[in-house]
Amino acid sequence: MEINMNQLTKIVIDTRGGDKGASAMVAGAAAALDKYPELGIVLVGDQQEIDTLCASLSMPSERLEILHAAEEITNHDSPAEALFQKQDSSMLKALQALSERKELFGLITTGNTGVLLAGAMRYLSGKNRVRPALAAVLPAQSGGFTCLVDTGATVDCTPPVLHHFARLGSDFMRDMYGLVSPKIGLLSNGAESSKGNKLVKETHVILAQDDSLCFVGNIEGNEALSGKCDVLVCDGFAGNQVLKVTEGTATRIITDIMKYAYKTGSGEIKTLASHLMSIYDIGSLGGGIILGVEKPVIKARGNAGPDAVVNTAGMLLNMSRNQAVFDAAQNHI
Repeated sequence: MEINMNQLTKIVIDTRGGDKGASAMVAGAAAALDKYPELGIVLVGDQQEIDTLCASLSMPSERLEILHAAEEITNHDSPAEALFQKQDSSMLKALQALSERKELFGLITTGNTGVLLAGAMRYLSGKNRVRPALAAVLPAQSGGFTCLVDTGATVDCTPPVLHHFARLGSDFMRDMYGLVSPKIGLLSNGAESSKGNKLVKETHVILAQDDSLCFVGNIEGNEALSGKCDVLVCDGFAGNQVLKVTEGTATRIITDIMKYAYKTGSGEIKTLASHLMSIYDIGSLGGGIILGVEKPVIKARGNAGPDAVVNTAGMLLNMSRNQAVFDAAQNHI
């Protein structure tokens, strides 16, 4: 198959900062290039290490570029210090390249979330600098998807910030999934408008008064992925717990089913477990998406392996066909 090099969608992959090292990220990049012929990749990290890994994987050089970065952002680095003291790190050089080069579409990284958010705001906010949100798109019981926002970018929020997150989530679901008027829910401990803490109650009033949003009211935790809302708004502390508890519960149930399947030798139960794994595997859905910036930045999990890189690259390719959500003109309070 002949490749038109001028029509490639080029993405950046930060090879450092993850639990499994550069080898997993480069292996994932190689698999993504093999799966998606329309994809081009810029790998950022230690050039000598990347060169060695690429040579062992026989990666197509015409769709590959390596950008050397001498430093690495660790999970112990604070955002403020890293932005000024580690400008030659792979994460910040990747963000800078994404900002400066028009042909680069998006970024995948497994690194420090706090530094990533600060760096994305610094390099990709454009003229209308706003507070970014970290969103996760999860499978809903209704058969569609629910955008959970925020999942950890801002743990201490104010009502205007949650209102802003609701608008970002609504824009994203409209432009990515074609929903004319995405339903907005507010995470609370009760469905009634009188339920919730001070933050939730005050936010409820603001969301209810915004005619540009389709606000459907409070959503309890057990209904988070029911499909009653397309966007579930919450502060980053609660959202991160929802994300991890959902994943942990799904993993526990699927593991128990698989153990039972092997114990009984039931092929049908094994098939069921495999089906459930394909639906609830968070890694298969890509990663957290930073909303409120000009280009898509995806934070994959720290322990992401090659398969997660491939899935996240596919996620970026889908986004490249729906770029309206990253128009900076939309991203303001």
